[in-house]
Amino acid sequence: MKLLNKEKLKKIIHYGPLLFIIAITTTVLLVLFIINIFEKQQEAKYYQYKIHPIAPLEDDPKLWALDFPHQYDDYMKTVDQIRTRYGGSEALPHTPSKADPRQVVAQSKLEEDPRLKKMWAGYAFSKDFREERGHAYMLQDQLYTGRQAVPQPGSCLQCHSSIYKAMMVIGEGDVHKGFETLNKMPYKDAVKNVEHPVSCLDCHEPSTMTLRVTRPAFIDGIRDYKEHNGIKNYDVNKMATRLEMRTFVCAQCHVEYYFKGHDKQLTFPWKKGLKADEILSYYEENKHKDWIHEITGAPVIKAQHPEFEMWSQGIHGRSGVSCVDCHMPYKRVGATKISDHHIRSPLLNINRACQTCHNIPENELIERVEQIQGRHTEMRNTTINALMDLIDAIADAQKKKMAENKIKKAQNFQRQAQFLIDFAEAENSAGFHAPQEAARIMVKSIDFSRQGLKALK
Repeated sequence: MKLLNKEKLKKIIHYGPLLFIIAITTTVLLVLFIINIFEKQQEAKYYQYKIHPIAPLEDDPKLWALDFPHQYDDYMKTVDQIRTRYGGSEALPHTPSKADPRQVVAQSKLEEDPRLKKMWAGYAFSKDFREERGHAYMLQDQLYTGRQAVPQPGSCLQCHSSIYKAMMVIGEGDVHKGFETLNKMPYKDAVKNVEHPVSCLDCHEPSTMTLRVTRPAFIDGIRDYKEHNGIKNYDVNKMATRLEMRTFVCAQCHVEYYFKGHDKQLTFPWKKGLKADEILSYYEENKHKDWIHEITGAPVIKAQHPEFEMWSQGIHGRSGVSCVDCHMPYKRVGATKISDHHIRSPLLNINRACQTCHNIPENELIERVEQIQGRHTEMRNTTINALMDLIDAIADAQKKKMAENKIKKAQNFQRQAQFLIDFAEAENSAGFHAPQEAARIMVKSIDFSRQGLKALK
């Protein structure tokens, strides 16, 4: 026993200093951990410091920054330009604006794909169409686009500026009245009423920070859509859930629309549904056209960035994943959780945008997305080629003085084929939001082009 005790004593003497160091280190780490928890608990108590009361119509984001500095810092990062493989813009190359050489604009999509000029022949988009830049540039890019050579309506400011204040002031407190007045103004006059690109006021109620919809076109459009689905008198700001609002605030702008009547009233064509062919059916019924095609004489329609409509048909939309979940995912700042206001492609922020739900390595996620987008691009090119063949065939038939009834029939097929491929082309996810729906739309477009060619035989 004495020998055993001596052996134990030797071990204690040998390992004693190490055990002491381990004990001290563990204690220090435990204390630091407890202090960290305490600090975060204190931070959580004081999430928002009211430094500057925000006025009900304050549209300057710098003044919101006094109370929300983290969100403002993120918002200012939307000047950053990093291109993903199939979308977005980048820092270079930029070219001087023809409207004002002191300004720079993103690279031209018309130079990347000259077929678009033929598709939009005679329309403003055939003069200038560029890569999308961050939200910080949305007003600047609207001001200095070459499309201003064709007179633009004040309606364009609904998605390119912080216009809520202007609508309320001009409408004397009635946002719909201000909306209607600004829409029918020439752009050069309407733009004098705004100062900033879309900012905090457009999505948040200043006193409570709750999400809200401020654009009358969406308020009316979503009411029409809900009525189509059997819900009467839908008021989005009273009836939408918070989860729905995390998409609806984005859908105020990222949608298909048209300018209705001589007053150019911004209108969302959702009375028959959100699908591309349902929207086309709405246009067929009201005989709307955006312009007469310069080459063929067909009464055609320009589709606009329908991200909300396409997302609605995809797996993420059907699963309750909102726009904000992917493009403005939550992040930690100290003890607080905020939405990242650096709005960008999820591919530039995979850890927080994608891997929160998908336990898949980053490289594999990128590969999956790029495979979807690559296949979509291949189908897009095939579909545009079919449309080009139809446009050429109609032009050739007109030169040969073919029967007018045959040409009109082919023109109508061009109108339908063109709208559907434009719908898929203008949607900025390169097919990712709803791959099967995008493929279905393009197959229908190809079929319309085929029927148009057949009508000329």
